[in-house]
Amino acid sequence: MKTYLSLIITALILLPCIAISQEKQAASSVPGAAAQTEAKSDDPSASEAEAQQNTLEILKSIVRSKTTLKQRMDEKKQAMGKASSETEKQYFTQELAELDKQMADAVTDFEMTATGVEIGQFVNKKKERFDWKDELLSLAEPGIMELKRLTVKARHKSKLNDELASYHELLPVAIKARTRIESLISQAKDRALVSALKNILPEYKSLESQIKNKEDLVQLKLDEIERQEKSVLDSTQDSVKRFFRTRGLYLFLAILTCICVVLFIKCLYQTLIRLVPGYKLVYRPFHIRALELVYRGMTVILTVLAVIAVFYFVEDWVLLSLTIIFIMGVVWTAKYTLPMYMDKSKLMLNIGAVREGERMMYQGVPWRVKHINFYTLLENPDLGITLRIPITELIGKTSREFDPHEPWFPCRKNDWVILSDGTRGGVTRLSHETVELVLRGGAKKTYQTADFLAMSPLNLSVNFRLKVPFGIGYRHQQDATAKIPELLSDFIQKKIEEEGYAQDLLNLRVEFAEAGASSLDLVVITDFKGSQAPVYNRLKRSIQRWCVDAASQYNWDIPFPQVTVHQEA
Repeated sequence: MKTYLSLIITALILLPCIAISQEKQAASSVPGAAAQTEAKSDDPSASEAEAQQNTLEILKSIVRSKTTLKQRMDEKKQAMGKASSETEKQYFTQELAELDKQMADAVTDFEMTATGVEIGQFVNKKKERFDWKDELLSLAEPGIMELKRLTVKARHKSKLNDELASYHELLPVAIKARTRIESLISQAKDRALVSALKNILPEYKSLESQIKNKEDLVQLKLDEIERQEKSVLDSTQDSVKRFFRTRGLYLFLAILTCICVVLFIKCLYQTLIRLVPGYKLVYRPFHIRALELVYRGMTVILTVLAVIAVFYFVEDWVLLSLTIIFIMGVVWTAKYTLPMYMDKSKLMLNIGAVREGERMMYQGVPWRVKHINFYTLLENPDLGITLRIPITELIGKTSREFDPHEPWFPCRKNDWVILSDGTRGGVTRLSHETVELVLRGGAKKTYQTADFLAMSPLNLSVNFRLKVPFGIGYRHQQDATAKIPELLSDFIQKKIEEEGYAQDLLNLRVEFAEAGASSLDLVVITDFKGSQAPVYNRLKRSIQRWCVDAASQYNWDIPFPQVTVHQEA
């Protein structure tokens, strides 16, 4: 691991330096430049003498420039004195102002060259007001100018097309005006009228000629642009090669640096996190979460700074400016999404409305929050599935603590249920989206999970109870509350053992229920294990059958509904 980290750091440091050195070598590829530089470094006194000589030559050149400027200013002043119009005087005044500015610059350059220091340091400068918006715009200016430069040809071509379209519209109008005047001249009889028309005819002929000339000129420019575009297409290969030698290389270095920074920070974080107590706990403590949040934030910040550093070291101000524009856009967008980021941070620190290890509702199904991160893991033990959702789905939701015996779903796979619509079946597939039941006989029925839960499923696969009513006639009234229920219970117990249901029987009781209109009603109560859930209805029918068999054996009347009519004497 240490070797790996050292290689990454070495690459991070050396790659930008290599790019810079290549640029410097290319810039200093003038014949004999290296030899001259080496000679200068070998003899410091010779180098200083040569620098002094160059300074004197520059000063001589500045003095000559000042003399020339003074002569030109004198000439302009004399010419302005002889000027006969105010426009001409104004023109000479502007030229004198420009020459005066050049003279002031020459004086400043002479003093700076002679003294070797910045003259402005001795002048009390007016303190400029700092404006962060202007400073940011100045940083982004190279990128904007580069974008304008890239689109200048397209904008120029569009402007020429607009001009050509306007000339196409104006030319027929000018021709119509010229032909109308010629027609009127040929038809007019009055000499004065003909003379007046002939006086304006040259003007419109000239206008037509000017429009034609401008139209031809614009068309010539467009043709030239199209020829240049063809030549650009032919030289695409050279452009691509040049791109990969310059900005393509810089982009590659920036990407490589980003990868190195991310890997380095990740390795550092993994090493550090193992030293912090609580790292291996199922539900991570607050300080581990805070450390992870800091790690993610530092990864983003250092990656962006690495990109800026690469573009700064290679001195590609366009890419640097575009990067700054991109960062400004991201920051501007983040201003409006700051509340959402705050909610995400609270959730990741496990201090939000949803917390790890608690129970929450999602898509109508309860879930246990297993792990909160940029992608959160939810699990449902009864469904047997784990769901991965983005952390944004947790915003606006709440979780709560739960009892260890609290169910996570009304049933599990292979359980038998009865729904409020009367459907009874075994559960074959379960998810938070659908529930599939297989009915007796093999038919399958599928419900949306929300609809399935709305039908209040009764789960038979744990234990279940059957209550089967049975009526006997009123002539057995004396034995209906004690003797007959005991005989019927013994008889049904015997039948259950004979038909192989005894091992799953939990409870059996026969009780007197009520005195009905035409019968004395008993109820047979049986509790069975969930293993008998598939034969739920068969057991109900069997109990009814056993009751009838008992009535036949003991000669009990099974009454039917009767209507009694009372007649007056």
